[in-house]
Amino acid sequence: MAAKDTTLANYFIPKGTTLMPILTSVLFDKTEWETPDTFNPGHFLDAEGKFVKREYTFVYSSGKRVCLGEGLAKMELFLFFVGLLQKFSFSVPDGVELSTEGVTGITRVPHPFKVYAKAR
Repeated sequence: MAAKDTTLANYFIPKGTTLMPILTSVLFDKTEWETPDTFNPGHFLDAEGKFVKREYTFVYSSGKRVCLGEGLAKMELFLFFVGLLQKFSFSVPDGVELSTEGVTGITRVPHPFKVYAKAR
């Protein structure tokens, strides 16, 4: 929420206005990413294959607004997905190719798709 009347890029934002940042402009910026429209984990790896936190990615915010639960959230996601991958094999129907394209709005969501989860 705007704490005071503000002008940003020639736009007047009155005090009390709720702001919802859309990260698409940063996450798909062609000047920052080598392949912004393609799933590329290499965006976050250095020459030795180690994770690099880039200035333009702040999923859990930063500074005094940083999410205190970031570590817990990452651990929970890791445990959740490892549990799924240990118990199931995932595949798509024959002839179907999954796409990393999505629908962008307040969030970015994938197009609907079908996947098989077979118990191991």
